[in-house]
Order: sequence, then structure tokens, then C-alpha cells
Amino acid sequence: MSQPRNSNGVAFDDEKKEVLTNGKLKEEHLNDSDYCNNNNIVAKSNSNENACKNKVRFSCDFDSDESELSNKSSSENMQNISSNSEELDEVKNLEIHDQHNNGHNGTNGKHNGSNGGLKQTYSEAMMNSQLLNSLPKYIFQSNHARLTSVTPFINEIKEQQNLELNDKAIDGEVSEYPIELIESQQHAIERHMSIKTTEPIEQDTEHIKGEIKQPEVAGLEHEINYNRIIINEDAEGAEIEDLEFCSQLLVKAMIIREKYMMLSQQSYPFTTAKYLNKVFLDDQNVDRRNSIFSAEQAEQEFLEKNDDKKRILKKRQIVEEEKLFNQLCEAKEYADNHPIHPPETEGDPFDIEFQPSLKCRLKMIGGIIQIFNEDGLPYSDFVYPDIKMFIDDYHLMVSFISNGPLKTFCYRRLQYLKSKFELHSMLNEFKEISQQKSVPHRDFYNVRKVDTHIHAASCMNQKHLLRFIKKKIKTNGDTVVLNHQTKGPMSLNQVFKELNLTTFDLSVDKLAMHADRNTFHRFDKFNAKYNPIGQSSLRDIFIKVDNDINGVFFAEILKEVTSDLEESKYQNAELRLSIYGRKFNEWDRLAEWAVKNKMYSPNNRWIIQIPRIYDIFKANKLVDNFSQILYNIFMPLFEVTNDPNSHPYLHQFLYHVSGFDSVDDESKPERDRFNQKTPKPEDWNSEENPPYVYYLYYMYANIQVLNNFRRVRNMNIFNFRPHCGEAGGSNHLISSFLLAENISHGLVLRKVPVLQYLYYLCQVGIAMSPLSNNSMFLNYIKNPFYEYHQIGLNISLSTDDPLQFHFTKEPLMEEYSIATQVWKLSPVDMCELARNSVVMSGFPTWVKKHWLGPNFKKEGVKGNDVKRTNIPDIRVAFRYDTWIYELNLLVEGVNKKSKLSSHH
Repeated sequence: MSQPRNSNGVAFDDEKKEVLTNGKLKEEHLNDSDYCNNNNIVAKSNSNENACKNKVRFSCDFDSDESELSNKSSSENMQNISSNSEELDEVKNLEIHDQHNNGHNGTNGKHNGSNGGLKQTYSEAMMNSQLLNSLPKYIFQSNHARLTSVTPFINEIKEQQNLELNDKAIDGEVSEYPIELIESQQHAIERHMSIKTTEPIEQDTEHIKGEIKQPEVAGLEHEINYNRIIINEDAEGAEIEDLEFCSQLLVKAMIIREKYMMLSQQSYPFTTAKYLNKVFLDDQNVDRRNSIFSAEQAEQEFLEKNDDKKRILKKRQIVEEEKLFNQLCEAKEYADNHPIHPPETEGDPFDIEFQPSLKCRLKMIGGIIQIFNEDGLPYSDFVYPDIKMFIDDYHLMVSFISNGPLKTFCYRRLQYLKSKFELHSMLNEFKEISQQKSVPHRDFYNVRKVDTHIHAASCMNQKHLLRFIKKKIKTNGDTVVLNHQTKGPMSLNQVFKELNLTTFDLSVDKLAMHADRNTFHRFDKFNAKYNPIGQSSLRDIFIKVDNDINGVFFAEILKEVTSDLEESKYQNAELRLSIYGRKFNEWDRLAEWAVKNKMYSPNNRWIIQIPRIYDIFKANKLVDNFSQILYNIFMPLFEVTNDPNSHPYLHQFLYHVSGFDSVDDESKPERDRFNQKTPKPEDWNSEENPPYVYYLYYMYANIQVLNNFRRVRNMNIFNFRPHCGEAGGSNHLISSFLLAENISHGLVLRKVPVLQYLYYLCQVGIAMSPLSNNSMFLNYIKNPFYEYHQIGLNISLSTDDPLQFHFTKEPLMEEYSIATQVWKLSPVDMCELARNSVVMSGFPTWVKKHWLGPNFKKEGVKGNDVKRTNIPDIRVAFRYDTWIYELNLLVEGVNKKSKLSSHH
């Protein structure tokens, strides 16, 4: 029997004993049945038949300078060995095979005590059957345990795959995993363990330190274990000429959008921008690499001039892997300790700092407000939009979407993306769900989700509004709520008496506010549904801000809605309030209503919607020209940015506003086209409504200047998120692609493959409302929502108008529920949509860090915290890999054409 192990080695019986001392194996006795053959020591024994069941591969380094190896347990060995800081000269793999038959692979012979042909760094090593039985089935490393890039890889293989590194084919056993898979894991381990660092890396790279940035280590997506779909070089499905031509057009379109997003301080995906910086457009001779990527340029130029770049890259990769691993450990620890719930707001949420006045002069020129200093000179820090540049870009995009080869190319790419997702779901669905189940506590119900498109005037369901009206009749029946033009002041009881109604008569059917089959393609009838019992006076009383009771009832019912959101804890909304632009004091009245009624909730952010109804105002002689509407909308915002004390309530309210929306019926015919002959806003005095793109451009232009002005003042800025693509032409989607950060609806996108592909490449957010569309423009089953999701568009679910389209107290959950039933969404799909809604929402970044994780802005797996999002890394890795494949395909296509052109 074997004796107990001590701290210096392993002791056996007196007949057959080997002592491990100072890192060397000393032979005390050798059985005649053992033999040594160069690097492999094969031990055979008939004394214990159980020994024949094991094959153990291990790797040890024997060096006199190494510290003594403690032989306690396999895990303790690895920890002790990994603490050693010296680099060893060489690594040899010693394979110990137990055999049933004699004479296998060579001739048996006795060892004579010498090194047996091995190098001097290896001492003699002999094993008997008892040692073989006592060996644990683990992988032993010495110097490689110190390489942090190798250890987690091995641990991941052992933990996730749970493979025994035994040759099941030799043993005659049935393996749980295919032999090829086991061997591939063994080869992977051997490759990682063969890394040598015998000389200091710093010596080779000292002369380039500080000049270049270390190359970025490959993303974690390649370490995620899932079934990938690998396509050969012909995946683009197009001729090389078409690929190069189409790639150039698509890259130009992405660059144009990037330009407008950067000018207006709106977001643009970093990954897309990074790939665009690798592109050189020969016809424009544009080198887009900026200071962020200058380090990469220096790196590449250095390596091209260095003959021994392979060795430098390999050594640098070792350093970078260790550095990356340490960073990931720190990031993981920080993410684990980062609280999931944001801190509660203490004190008054409208207690905002008032900055001193800049004393700037503001003037509207050509429909755009411009900023001048006290001397009347324009500020050079602000870049003003160029209408000629926009018109050129707009018409260039119009030509792109009608280009035949480009339409075919984009359509094929979209079909490829859709099919690839279907294959991914078939191959990895169970793995994704299994990963979800392994996440403690988190599920779809308690992941954060945002209703990214909902109007405040219809955010309650019809039953909620009915109960509120009945309650107010009983409790505030004598309150004066209306100043009638002929009858004077009227109380709430008098209003209902005039309608010949009592609380008993009221019902949901009597309110008649729910959309039905008669509203399909009838936007006028849908707007009439906002009037309870068909009475516009009741709409003014209960769901308007600017009324004779200063919007008190509206504030109360909104507080009840936001209270329900706070009670649900994980549901949030972005309620839209209207500014029409017919009066200059609209902003002040809205802000005063919000501040005085404490219209704040941590589960809500405000968005301001601008209705496109100039023609109605002009017909009623409320405005003289279109410029007057723009002035009433934007001048108060510039004034309060210049001097917060000029509009104190507005300054406090704007802190809780995240963006602007443009709303109205897109199906209205548009006669006038937007070109350089189109009248400027001050000259647009006809009763004809300006076209959609005209509205969007002048809204964007003022938002651009306003955002840059507020950025200088260290104030919050706004994004532009218009209604777009619900109906109307493709030109609506073109203007939104250029000017808007996100859009709502996007149904028409299904008819324009070029734009649909561009929306995917740039990950433009789309808030979709299938239930709303079902009653207005498109039957539910025909909605492209699920197809967009398969392709990988950045979409989310929203409610639009719960008052007209929903029945329950939780309309957003109702939207998810119906979509899940109709399209058979998996829990992973639902959580992915929920995360999309948070990312595209206007909530502050610090709040999103609590909801999604502190690294949520990083794209790919590095930005996913499954403990908060409940999205498996498999899904995130698939989305990211597919996205960068498409971007790389286009970049390579453009660069190929550029190289060919340069040769000619």
C-alpha cells in the first residue's frame, strides 16, 4: 500500500519507491516490466488491473532552480505552481500509457540511471503501477499556470465541457462526447501550453513603447461556445463588380449619416464608425482615420517595416492577453459590485442649478436660430447646418434607393441575415435557454423595459379614464372647469348636465374612445377618438395641459399612471407632451404645469412632440408663415440656455426632457418637393402644408445648434426621434436616416431593401407598435416586426396609444404578450427586445448602467451583463459576429475597388 504523501514528495513502499525532491524524480527501484523510450515513459503493470482503465496526460518541468512542488491535491498543485515567477526553458509532454498487452510500441528494457537521451534539464523519471494508480486525472502545469491567458481557457474547457481527457477508443468505453471533440480540446490545450517566454518581451518592444498602441485583442465573441454558421467566400451572393459598386454606395450612405449624427451630438455606433475608418474612398480621397485610430495606423506602419513582425506580434499577444484578462477580472468584479437599482432621488427633482447668463444675442435667419456675442459677431464655435449640403445628400440617397443592382444586393443580404438567424435558432435555441435558466433570480418579468413610444394624452386605458372621470364628478363636481364662450364659467356637474349624463350612465362603450375597424386608414376618425363621448370639451378638461384649470386633472391621472409604473418597478415609459408652436408662451405654460404639479417619476422621461399641422394654423389665421412656428418652438429653448433665469420653470423642466418627436398623419399627399427652389420658412406663407422632409430638416437644424449650445453650457442635450414609416413614401425614411437618432413605426421600411439594410448596418433604433398598426394601417399578421427582429434591426416594442388600442393595466406587457403568442417569441427574444428598448431610450447613461451593467456601451459580449439583461452571451455573440461580418464585407469591397483603381 502507498504511504501518505508529505510536503516534499510522494513516498511508496520499500520495494518500489520514487521520491520527488527539488523538482527532480530520483529512481530508487525499477520494475523489469517498465521501459523508457525517449520522451515517453510507458509503465506497464499486471499487479493492478484497474490501472489499465486510465490514460493520463500531464506536463511537468523539472529544473533545479524551481521551488519544491507540493503534492497535496491537483488544484493546490496548480495554485502553488502558478505562483512561481521564473520562466522555464522547455516543456515536454510526458504521456503515460497503461497497456493490457506486452511489447506495445517498442522493446522493453531497464533504465540505467542516466538521462536516457533526454536533455540535461530533464532528470530520469520512472513510474510503477502504484504511482500510476495514485496519479490524479488532471492537467499539471508549471510555468504555464502563470500565464493568465491559458489558465482560464483550460478551466473553461474543464468546467463547461466537463471532459475527461481519456482515450475512450483505446479503453473500449462509450464516450459521452465525440472523440474528435475530445482530441480538439487536447490539441487546444497543448497549443496554449507550448507558449514560451524565455526572454523578456520588453527588450523587443522597448523602442516602440509610447509610440504605438497595442493591437486590440480579439473580442470575447470567439470564446463563446455555440454552433456558428460558417459561410465560404461566396457569401455575398454577388459578382465581384457588383459587390465593389454596391459597397461603395452603402459606405457613402453610412458616412453621410455619421456626419449628421456627429454634428448634432446624437449617437452613432462605435463599431460602425470603426469599420468606416478603415475605408478609403478613391473618388473623394478621404482618409477618415482620426486621432482615435492614429495609434492603429502607427502600429500597422511599424509592422510593415519590421521584418520580424511575426515574433513581435506573438509576444505582444501574450502580454495583451494577460492584460485583457486582468482588465476583464477587474471589470467583472466592478460589474458584480455595481448596484442594479439606481439610487432614489432625494429632495426636489426640479431643484436644478441656474448658470449665469452668457449675454448672447439670438436671431433666426433662414428658419435657423443663430448665436452672436454681445458685439453682434457670430460665434465661430458653432457649426450651422448647410441646406445646400443637405439637399445634395438627400437627393444622393434618393438615387441610391432606386439603383437596381444596389436593391438586388441589399435584398439578398437581408434574406441571408434572416435565414442565418433561423439556422442559429435551430442550432442554439436549447443552449440559449439553458444559459438563461442558469441565471439566478432574473427573468423577463424583472428585466428593465421601456415603452419607447407612448403619448401622454392616451397613456391610460379606457377603464382607467372612465373611473377617473366618475371619481372627479363625485369629488370635484362643483369645481369650475370650463369658461364657455356663451354660458360663462361651468362646473363639472354643469358640463355633464348639459350633456344629459350622470355617473351611472357612463361606461366604456359610452366613452367610445377605442379604435375599431372604422379607423383603418382613417387618421381623421382616429383623432376623433381622443374626444370622450365625442365631446372636445371633455378632452380639454381631462387630457389637456393648457385649459381653464391649468391641467390639474391631467396631472392627477398621469401621476396615477406613473405610480403604476413605479409599482411594477421594471417597466418604464417616455411620455410625449405636445408643443404646437402657435404661441410663444407654450413652453412656459407647459413647464410651469410640470414643475408646480411635481410631474416627475424615476420611471419616466419626457419627450416633446411637434405636430405637423401648419396648414390648420394658417387656415385659422393663427400664424403668418412657417418661420413663426419654428420661432415659437425653438426661441424659448435658446433663451433659457443663454440665460436660465429668463424662463426659470422651463430651465427646471428641460432637465427631464430627453428628445423631440414629429407627429401627424404621414399618409397625407405632399405636392411640393424639397430642393433649392423651395421657399425658406419666412417665405412659406401659403396654406399648403410643407412636406415631411421640410419639417424634419428645420427641426433637426435647430436641434443641432441647440445641442451644441447646451453642450457648451454643460446642460443636457436632446435627441431627435420622429414618427416615420407608418405610412407615406420612402422619402420619409430617407430624411429620418440622415437626421434622426431613432424613429417610431418604420413599417414602410419593408418595401425599401436599401434603406432597411442601411438601418441595420447603422443600428438605427425603431420603436414598433404592432397593435396600433393593426387598427390603423397594417394587419397584425402582416406586420414586419418579427422579420426585422430576425434580420437584426435594432427594434423595440411600444404601445403608442393604450387608450385606443389596449385593455389591461399594463399595456406594455400586453404588447409583449400578444407578440409572443403570434410570432412564438422565445424568452431570449423577449429579453433582447427589452434591452433594445432601454438602449434606445432617453434615460441618462448613469441610469442605464444600473439597469444593463456598467459596461453596456461596449458592443458585443463585453457589453452584456447576463445577470441584469437575462440575454445569453450566445445570442449577443451571434448578433455581433453577424453585424461585423456585414460591415467587413462592405469595407473589403470598397478597399478592393480602391486598390484596383490605384493600380490603373
